[in-house]
This record gives sequence, structure tokens and C-alpha cells, in this order.
Amino acid sequence: MIRIDGLGLQYEQLRGEIDTAIHKVLESGWFIMGGELEAVEKEFADYLGCAFSVGVASGTDAISLSLLALGIGRGSEVITSSMTAFPTIVGIMKSGAMPVVVDIDYNDGLMDVTCIEEKISKRTKALLPVHLYGQSCDMGAVREIAEKYDLKIVEDCAQSVGAAYKQKKTGCFGDTGAFSFYPTKNLGAYGDGGAVVTNDPDVYEKLLRLRNYGKAERDEHIEFGFNSRLDEIQAAILRVKLHHLERWNEKRREHASFYREHLKTVSCLEENSYGSPVFHQFVIQSEERDRLMDFLKEKGIQSLVHYPKPVHKQKAFPQPTEETLRHAERFSENVLSIPVYPELSERDRNTIVRVINEFK
Repeated sequence: MIRIDGLGLQYEQLRGEIDTAIHKVLESGWFIMGGELEAVEKEFADYLGCAFSVGVASGTDAISLSLLALGIGRGSEVITSSMTAFPTIVGIMKSGAMPVVVDIDYNDGLMDVTCIEEKISKRTKALLPVHLYGQSCDMGAVREIAEKYDLKIVEDCAQSVGAAYKQKKTGCFGDTGAFSFYPTKNLGAYGDGGAVVTNDPDVYEKLLRLRNYGKAERDEHIEFGFNSRLDEIQAAILRVKLHHLERWNEKRREHASFYREHLKTVSCLEENSYGSPVFHQFVIQSEERDRLMDFLKEKGIQSLVHYPKPVHKQKAFPQPTEETLRHAERFSENVLSIPVYPELSERDRNTIVRVINEFK
């Protein structure tokens, strides 16, 4: 079976580095809020080109804590994409704010920025663009709208670590950038984890308190906070992996270029000229998606659908609507993710192309 991810292969390649990093933490006896966390926060901020980074417990928390640190909560609305993982919506709701979704561009799956202004109300406080599948949204257009209406920007970078918009990495355009270190991400821990990056020192200080019970210093709690801390073992693992991230992302780009050149019977998502994607997923489109998925499984190739329902069609969405977001709804019926992980061999990549091109 050709798997959709290469986590086992990745560990085999990094076994020595990973085991050494973990044992170093175990031997130190310090497991929460220690030197590994401080180090990975600085290294991650430096890598992205942002001033500050705050390690948190998950990408979902990265979104909710971002909003709370910006003063956005109950009574506020946050505009985001209809095509995203549902944790984006959960992150907004955990802050107390309500999500409002807009349709997408069918060709790339990213939020259609031309739909944003019609959704802005007096309760709108922030825009939350989702850099889906590892490709940046049009952040120039997003910033223009945010400045026009005096709105905050929280970037959902869960799938875009290392991706760029006009040579600047995602996460550094908004007031904050929210990252996930879920194991399958381009930069993944061996458990849950996340980070918020910002260039605002006041937001940074607020985030430090919010993730740690509202604590300003030992036994001094000055506001309501949460338990949302990236632990030392995960921080140590991420430090190891961060050194390999650029090489891994470049390998993903190589796979994506090969697919674009050789796939003949399906459509590939449009790659926007303004940025450099990192292909967290490589997504194809087919009117016969479900049949193609079964065909690949029969041939020993794993594939997945990201995502089978737009978020506004989920039962848990807080504001049920009969509104038709036609691009998102059609998109969700036709998309299929195929293997693009860095450890994918040329032989397996060739097999994937051959099998898809055989599908009638």
C-alpha cells in the first residue's frame, strides 16, 4: 500500500536525532515551559521572519488565543472560508466569537476575497484567511479590506508552514498567524501542538499569559487564562524537524511539479503566481471522485478527501444556513488528495501517475 503520509519513513530517517532530543528532555527532568520551548519559539520566529512566537497546545488553541489576545470574543463575528478543516470553526467559537463563512474560488480552493465585503457587519472584528493545502491566500487583497474596515487579521497557517506570499512567509502578514503541529503537518510533532506568531509586543505578552492560566509571574494571575502549553518533548522534536523543513518542502514542490506535468485524466488545483506553496496536500479534481478513490484503493494507493463537506454544511456549525455557497459545495464533491510527502519514492510517484491516467 502506498500511504497518504510518510510518518513512519520520516522517523526512520531521523531516528537518531529524534531519540537523542527526547532522551535529553527525559534526563533533564523538566517537561513543561523549559529551555526546549524557549529555543523552538525563537527558532520558529526567526525561520518565519516574525518577531515573536508562542508555543501552545494545538492549532485550534492558536486560533482561539489569537482572537482573545486581540480583544475579540463574545458578540464579535469573524469572517473565514467555507472550505477548511472544522477546527478552524472550533477555534473561532472557543474565543466566544461567531464564524461567518464566504465562498471559495473553485480553481484553488482558497477563500474568494471578492465575497468578503458583503459579509461585513457592525459585529465583524476580524478576517481569518485559511492558507488551504499549503498555498497562501491573496494577502494583499485581504489586508486592503482589513485596513478599509479597521479589522484584525488572524492567518490560519495550519497547512502552510514555509509557504510564501510575494517572498514573505505566511503568518507574518496578519496581526497573528496560527500554526498547527499536528503529526501529519509539514512540520509535525508526535502529538498535538501549535504556535502563534506576531510582530506586536503587547499581543505577545498577552499570549504568554493566556496560554498559562493568565499568569504574569509565579502565583500572580492577572486575568482569566487557559492551560495551553507546548510541552518540552514536542518542542525538542520540532527543533529537530525544523532544520529539515525547507528540504522537505522543496521535495513536496518537486512531487507537485511532476504530477502537474504527467497527470492527464484529472485536473490539478491552480497554483497562484503571487506565492510559493508547500503542498501540505496535493489535490486533484474529478467528477468521478468516489469511483477514482475506489480504483486507487484497489491498486494499493491510499487517498483521502479534504474535505467532504464545507463547514457551513456541518451539523455543529453554529449558524445553520440555507445559503448556497456553490463553489465550495461543488469543490467538496470533486476533490481528492494523493500522496505528496517528502519521502515518497520516484517509483511510487510514477505508479500513482500511471494508475490515475489508467482510470476511465
